[in-house]
Parts: sequence; structure tokens; C-alpha cells
Amino acid sequence: MFTGIVESLGKVDSLQSIGGDVRLRISTDLDMSDVHLGDSIATNGICLTVIEWGENWYAADVSRESLNRSTLGSWKVGQAVNVEKAMLPTTRFGGHIVSGHVDAVGEITAVRADARSLYFEVTAPVEIAKYLAEKGSITVDGISLTINHLRGNILSLNLIPHTAERTNIGTWKLGSKVNLEVDVLARYIERLLLGDKATEQNAESKISMAFLAENGFLK
Repeated sequence: MFTGIVESLGKVDSLQSIGGDVRLRISTDLDMSDVHLGDSIATNGICLTVIEWGENWYAADVSRESLNRSTLGSWKVGQAVNVEKAMLPTTRFGGHIVSGHVDAVGEITAVRADARSLYFEVTAPVEIAKYLAEKGSITVDGISLTINHLRGNILSLNLIPHTAERTNIGTWKLGSKVNLEVDVLARYIERLLLGDKATEQNAESKISMAFLAENGFLK
């Protein structure tokens, strides 16, 4: 579990194809002294399991599922990545609940300065639009962010100078692909609303605004 508060700007040192999936090595200035075999480290929002590590690096294996669901399949050696170690019970909870399980890949479709902040628009795949809410939380490349405005499946974000300095957003430009993770609560609420139908093998969500109003969730 993570908070989406990036701790380090890491770098991809190597990418090795092994049996159809990938082993990668990330360099970082994180304190690795408390890291153990099997620990989780979020890398651009992807929860990766540490299989080897040293004073300023760690290695992880990446499955086909992660390669297909995220931007990792297009990563290059030398690329900057956002890094966060798994949270502790004593961690200050500055972001929101992040699982490191990427839901989809979005695209940066607008970039401009907004006073001292940077303004971005991200177009999300239509299938996850129902999980997004204005002033709700979303994780973009592992960064916990607030959706300022929402137009269908296009969300707008403002990032303050501190976030720009501590993360990889300096590499974002028009057309950049980013990992998106919706608020975990939205996923579970949808599943709960399916009720007994959730046990059906081909169960699909039929939730709509009309369904929510009919069942007392909207007034």
C-alpha cells in the first residue's frame, strides 16, 4: 500500500527480457537500508516486488499483465521514474490510498503554465471514466493528485513547483503516456452494488446515473 507521495526520482538502469517478461533495475537515492527481499516499491505507480537490491538500486521482475496494462513496456534505459516505498503504519498519510495496481494508460493532451503551477489535461480511457470524480483523487505515474475539473473522460490537474521538482512531470509533454490508478474505493463500491450478480461468471456492471437514482444514491 502507498500514499502517492513520491519519495525519489529514480532512473531506469537496465531492462532485460527474460522468458517473455522483463527484469528491470532502478537506481534511486532512497534509503535502502530497511528494504527486504519481497518488499514492494511503487515505480511510476506500478507496485513492483524487490528481488535484489543494493545501497542505491533495486531490481524487480515484471509480468506480462503489468507490461500490457501499464506504460512499462515502452520504458527506456535512462528514463526518469517516480519511486515510493510501501507505507508503514507510522507513515504520515499525505496522499490517498494507492495500491500500485494500474487501471489504464492515459495520454497528456494539454500542457501549459498556470501562474507558478503547471496545468495538465489527461485523457483517460472511456472505460474508467465512471470511476473519476471532480475533486476526487487519482494516481498519475504514482503521484497522488486531485482532479480539478472533469469533462467526460478528460481530467485537468494542477501541479505545484515542489511536485514538479520532485517527480518526473518535467518529462511530460503532449502525447506522453501515463499510468492511471483510480481511487480504490470506487472499484469496490461498484462491485458491491452488483450484489448477488457479482458471482456470475459474465457479470458486468450495469451501474448508471439512473440506477444510482433509482436505488437512493442520488437525490
